[in-house]
Amino acid sequence: MKKTFKIICIICLFFNFVSCGIYKKVDARKVDPNAKKRAEKNIQEGKGFRLLDGARDLNRGGVFEFASSNPMWRASIKLLEFTPLSNVDYSGGIIITDWFYDDDDEDSSVKITVKFLSNEIRAEGIDVIVYQKICNELNKCKVSRVESGLEKEIKLAILKQAAILEQNERVKNPDFKFLERD
Repeated sequence: MKKTFKIICIICLFFNFVSCGIYKKVDARKVDPNAKKRAEKNIQEGKGFRLLDGARDLNRGGVFEFASSNPMWRASIKLLEFTPLSNVDYSGGIIITDWFYDDDDEDSSVKITVKFLSNEIRAEGIDVIVYQKICNELNKCKVSRVESGLEKEIKLAILKQAAILEQNERVKNPDFKFLERD
């Protein structure tokens, strides 16, 4: 009796979902026979999502060649190579260093955040924030943003290095086009 009831409930639910319009009749002449093109169209229209980009992506960790064509990104990484990096995300456009301190002042640590607002080499295309952490003997720490000339110096150094990198690349390869992020 319980099995029969469960089967009837499942059948009723199935017909209920089918009658709700989940499955729509489609004219075969209007549908592209290529499954990949249909999937791309659905994703562009917001009708679906992609879990994996095919089986070939299971064997590799990702392609990050695009970051090497961005002079602002390369200049920032080069400038901040003296400190450990805590978060580096090209797609998010952010670089965050770990806390580090100067040998002269062990009670004070500094953390630098670089945000990319544009790939263009200009002052408005990058934002540099410097935080300072001061700890006392009881290991109570106070973190605050430092509004000093250090932010401007880092920004200027990144912009100068990016301009040099871009100029060097243009000399080596005049047809090279730098990647523009949206």
